[in-house]
Amino acid sequence: MSPMFSDFSIVNHGIDRRGFIKSVGATGALLFTANWTWAQDKPAKKYGGEGMPGGTKSDPKLFVAINYDGTIDITVTRSEMGQGIRSSLALVVAEEMEADWNRCRVVQAVGDEAKYGNQNTDGSRSMRHWYAPMRQCGATVRAIIEAAAAAGWGVPIREVRASKHSVIHALSRRKADFAELVGVVASFESPDPISIRYKSPRTYRYIGKEHTHSADAASMVSGTAIYGGDTRSAGMVYAVVARPPVLGSTVEAFDGSEALKVKGVLKVMPIEGAAVPSGFKPIGGIAVVAENTWAAIKGREALKVDWSSSPHDSYESEAYRQSLEEASRKPGKLVRLVGDVEAAFSKAKKTHAATYYLPHIAHAPMEPPVSTALLRNNFLEIWAPTQAPQAARTEAAERAGMPLEKTRINVTLLGGGFGRKSKADFINEAVEIAKAFPGRAARVQWTREDDIRHDYFHTVSGEHLEASLDRRGKVSGWLHRSVAPTIASLFDPDPKHQQAFETNMGHSNIPFAIPNVRIENPEVAAHTRIGWFRSVSNIPHGFAVQSFIAELAEEAGRDPLRFYLDLLGDDREINPDELKDGWNHGEDPKKYPVDTGRLKNVLNVATKEAGWGKRLPKGRGMGFAVHYSFVSYVAAVLEVEVEKDGNLIVHKATMAIDCGPRINPDRIRSQMEGSCVMGIGLATTGEISFENGRAKQSNFHDYQVPRISLAPKSISVHLVDPEKKVELGGVGEPGVPPIAPALCNAIYAATGKRIRRLPIGDQLA
Repeated sequence: MSPMFSDFSIVNHGIDRRGFIKSVGATGALLFTANWTWAQDKPAKKYGGEGMPGGTKSDPKLFVAINYDGTIDITVTRSEMGQGIRSSLALVVAEEMEADWNRCRVVQAVGDEAKYGNQNTDGSRSMRHWYAPMRQCGATVRAIIEAAAAAGWGVPIREVRASKHSVIHALSRRKADFAELVGVVASFESPDPISIRYKSPRTYRYIGKEHTHSADAASMVSGTAIYGGDTRSAGMVYAVVARPPVLGSTVEAFDGSEALKVKGVLKVMPIEGAAVPSGFKPIGGIAVVAENTWAAIKGREALKVDWSSSPHDSYESEAYRQSLEEASRKPGKLVRLVGDVEAAFSKAKKTHAATYYLPHIAHAPMEPPVSTALLRNNFLEIWAPTQAPQAARTEAAERAGMPLEKTRINVTLLGGGFGRKSKADFINEAVEIAKAFPGRAARVQWTREDDIRHDYFHTVSGEHLEASLDRRGKVSGWLHRSVAPTIASLFDPDPKHQQAFETNMGHSNIPFAIPNVRIENPEVAAHTRIGWFRSVSNIPHGFAVQSFIAELAEEAGRDPLRFYLDLLGDDREINPDELKDGWNHGEDPKKYPVDTGRLKNVLNVATKEAGWGKRLPKGRGMGFAVHYSFVSYVAAVLEVEVEKDGNLIVHKATMAIDCGPRINPDRIRSQMEGSCVMGIGLATTGEISFENGRAKQSNFHDYQVPRISLAPKSISVHLVDPEKKVELGGVGEPGVPPIAPALCNAIYAATGKRIRRLPIGDQLA
C-alpha cells in the first residue's frame, strides 16, 4: 500500500487492512534480495505460460518472504474465486522449501505484469503454467537456506538438509529452525538454476496428497474473508449506473432533478461509454452517486433517461433461434475437410441428422461486479475482485490519465467469476466516479439485475450434424455445422465467424476415426456482448456432438458405450497442428496431443464405476458423455429419474478426469463437483433471452441457478492416472462440457424423449 493512503482501510467484520499490516510489522520480514535469473532456450513459437503476455517468473524475491518469527509469506499472482488456486500454488512453494504449511501465509499480489508476469486467471491454466516456476522458486529458497545453515555450522552443504521448517546436520545432531536463519539467508546468492535439487515425489508431504487444508477456507466460512464488496472508507461515496438497455444505445438526454431529491444522493453524472465494439470498456450511462448504495439505487429509480435507438433494437431470441437453425442447415465457411462426405452419404446404408440449440447464458457470480477507486495526491488506487488485474490496471490508468506507475490495483477475493471478472468495465466506472470525487474513495456497485442484464453473455448456438452409417453400423461420414456469434465481436466491427480458439473446442478437433469429415461454420452476426464463459465453446459443441453420437448408436442398434469406443478407433495421439487452425488451448501440440487412449480410459473408468449396463427401475436411465478440453479428459455418467409429472431427479453422478499429474487432489474433486452442479443448472434452467434488444431476465427468480433439489444425490469423482508421462492439464473448466449431454442422454434412456434444445425447462412435463 502506498504510504500516502495509509488512512484507508478495507474493513470486514472487525479485521482491517491496517491491523493486518501492523501484525506483520510486529514480527518483521526479510525479503530475499539475492540475484536470480532464469534463462532458457527461446523457442520459435511460444506456448504455455511463456506464450502469454508477461510470461512467467520464478524469482524467489518476488514470491517469498521469511519473517523473523519463521513464518513465511508466499505471494500468489492468481485470483481466488473459490477454485483454491491461492492454496495450490503456495503449496508448491512450501513443498519444495520444506516449509510447514501451517506456518505459511498467502499474500495476494497487486496487478503488475512487468513485475510478476502474466496474471490472467482464466483458461484453466494457472497451475499448468505456474507449477514449474513456483516449484523452482521454492527449491531455490531451500537451497539458499541450506547453504546458510551449512556456512553457519562450518560443514559441507551436502551434509545438511531442510526438513519440516528446519535445517538438520545429522552428523552433529544440530538443528535450526527457519526463524534462526532469517538474518543470514539474504547474504547468500541464489544458486545456478542448473544445480537446483528438487524433492523426489516420494518425499512429498503436500503435492498430490489428499485433504490439504485451504489457506482461505477458514476466513470464507467464518465470514472474515475480504471480497470486493467489503471495501469501506471514511467519506466514501457509492454509485450505481443506469446503463443502455440495448447494445449500441446511448444517452440522448437525462433529467436528474428527481434523483437529486432523494436523501443521500450527491451527484448525477454521465459515464462515458465506448462505441460498439466496446471490448472491455464501459458501455456508458448515467451514474447516481450517493452517501450509501441504497440511496444511489433509489436515486437511479427516480432518474429519467432518454436512450437512443440501436441497430440491435429488433434482437429477439425466438426469431434469432430460427435463423441460427436455418443457417446451420446451409453450407458455411469450411473449417476442416477430410475425405469426401457427400460420397460417403451417397453410399450409406443409413443417414441421420439432428439440430441442437443452446441459448445465451449469464455468468451470474454470487458476488456481482463491484469496484472501489481512490484518486488522491496524484495517485490512483483500486480495490476490485478481478481475474485480470494487470489489464485492469492498464485500462484504469488510461481512463484516469495517470501514469501506470502511479496506478495500483489491489485484488480482493472474488465471489465467483466464471470469466465475467476478466473484464474491467466495472472497474473503469469506479475510476470515472473517483475522478469526480478526488480524495474520496468511490465505489461502484452492480446490483444483481445490473449483472444479469448487462453481462458479457455466453454465445447462443445452433448446431447441425449429419452422419452416415455403413453396412457394419460404422460411421462413414460426418458433417457438423456450428453457428454462433463470436467473442471476436467484442473487438472487431462485424465478424461473422467463430475464431480458431472457438471452433477447436470440440467442433473441428473431434478425434474420431471417421474417414470422411466436413466441419463448417456458417456466418451470423452478434447483437449483444459475447464473452468468455467457463468452458467457452466446449459447452455447445460438446452438447451437440455427445448427444448426436448417442443418437447414432441407437440408429446403429448398438450399445452407446461400445459404439463410442469404436468411434474413437485405435489408441493414437493426434497432433492439433495437423488440423486446420489447430489451436490447442495455447499449448505446445507436441507436448499436448489429443490422446484417444486417455479419452477411452476416463470413459471406461466412469462407466465402470457407475455400473454401466445394470438394470434400472422403470423411469430411470443412465447416460454418459466424454470430452477433451483445456488439455484434460473428462467423462461423466449421470443416472436420473423422470417422474410422471416431469420432475427430474439426478440420483448419481460419476465423473472421471485425467488431468495429468495431480497437485491438489481435493481441489480437483471440488472443481469436478462444482462443474457437475453448474452443468446441470445450465442444462435445466439456464437461459437469457432477448426482446426488443433487451435481456428479459433480471434476477434469480427468472434466471435460476440450480436449487438443492436438482443437485445429484451423490457425486463420485475418480482421478485417473495417465498410463504414460504427460504434462499438467486444466481442471477448472473441463468438467462442465460433458454434463448437459450426459444428462440428456440419461433422460432419453429413462423416457425415450430426446432433448435437443436447452434449457430443458418444461420439456419433460
